[in-house]
Amino acid sequence: MREVDHFIDGGYCAAASGARIAREDPATGAPLRAIARGDAADVARAAAAASRAHETWGRTPAAERSRTMLAIAAGIEARLDELARLECEDTGKPLALARSLDIPRAAANFRFFATAILHEAGESFMTERPARALNYVLRRPLGVVGCISPWNLPLYLFTWKIAPALAAGNCVIAKPSELTPTTAAVLCDIARHAGLPAGVLNVVHGLGPEAGQAIVDCPAVRAVSFTGGTVTGRRLAARCGERLIPASLELGGKNAAIVCEDADLALAVPEIARSAFLNQGEICLCSSRILVHRARMKEFTERFIDATRAMNVGDPLSPETDLGALISKAHREKVMAAVARGVRDGGVVACGGGIPRNLPARVADGAFLQPTVLLGVPQDSPCVQEETFGPVVTVHGFDRHRDAVAMANGTRYGLAASVWTRDLARAHRMAARLDAGTVWVNCWMLRDLRVPFGGVKDSGIGREGGHEALRFFSDVSNVCIATGEAP
Repeated sequence: MREVDHFIDGGYCAAASGARIAREDPATGAPLRAIARGDAADVARAAAAASRAHETWGRTPAAERSRTMLAIAAGIEARLDELARLECEDTGKPLALARSLDIPRAAANFRFFATAILHEAGESFMTERPARALNYVLRRPLGVVGCISPWNLPLYLFTWKIAPALAAGNCVIAKPSELTPTTAAVLCDIARHAGLPAGVLNVVHGLGPEAGQAIVDCPAVRAVSFTGGTVTGRRLAARCGERLIPASLELGGKNAAIVCEDADLALAVPEIARSAFLNQGEICLCSSRILVHRARMKEFTERFIDATRAMNVGDPLSPETDLGALISKAHREKVMAAVARGVRDGGVVACGGGIPRNLPARVADGAFLQPTVLLGVPQDSPCVQEETFGPVVTVHGFDRHRDAVAMANGTRYGLAASVWTRDLARAHRMAARLDAGTVWVNCWMLRDLRVPFGGVKDSGIGREGGHEALRFFSDVSNVCIATGEAP
């Protein structure tokens, strides 16, 4: 697929302006795709189609919506190899990771919400005074909603938004990242063949300030779900506030892994290495700060550096590759600048920090970076305080558990954290004091789709997942019926 077009009203179409965005392969540097560059005119077309479709889809019984969504899930699974290859090309991530994580999770998202709507419980209340009455709660779809997803887990996070929106009976105008649009385009074809009516799902490609802004400004859009950077999230929230429409924002993270003195290092070291460098560190949940009790600092650091050095950076198509390319050379420069700042502030590069040598010829010009471990970086360094979103971690020592909690909470972010200890009572006490939307104990990235997901502080507002997502994409009203009985 060399050209990626919008999907509006059940069919593919170019941007109204005819403009396109050129995208290169992050692993090879070669030209990859030309993506439709959407704007307000394209969003208006999508909004008109979505509004028409909602007249039917919004009244479609849950069982029928569920059948269609289950067919989409099956379609994703049937095209797993194709989707994984496209995801690998767009992002530079290892093909094996796309096959084992990204695409299966996209199918799971559709399957989960398709079945969840069959088991939604209603709410009712009996009122006795000043008169007897029956109150019950109605939940209805909002209508047309906007879903804007990022480039790091393209189909995974794209479906994490549109699946609950569709399940709740809404019609969607979605914008995937202009860097990674291809699997979203293929998903539209899967949805069409699964029987999703025209106009229920519309995808407008393009740049955030153009297509994304147009979705947020569109009068037909009644809610926006966004995953991305905190700066953009603030602007989006302000605009949604002006329009008085709800916004769900999953933003940045600077997540801490806390290693207590009794931690099982045989378990902790490989899992924390995975949490630091999976997907080249380009996951909002990655552990970018490791806080280690000083009693275990030497042992942990030695073992962790060994585990980091053992990771293979190379061709994303190779099954031996642990880390592929970063999303672009521009992003690699940003990550390397963060490392350089950490060194200027007093840190020492214990391993990594540079562009790997001896890469295969096919990927010699790709956006690769060695997994990097920094020691001794001060807490107030931007390298510690700001999201790096790459394969870079800083390691710090602590003496008391309360100090570890304070250090973990000592950034403006609050998305996730992990605690590594054999003492579960201690883990509970620490988790209760951590400013984090998710706390893992002796594990990482173990996800149950039923639980609420999101962050605190600058990591966002609102929650995704499970009933929280279905409620976000629903309007609620109360019906009060007087029973006519005397109190």
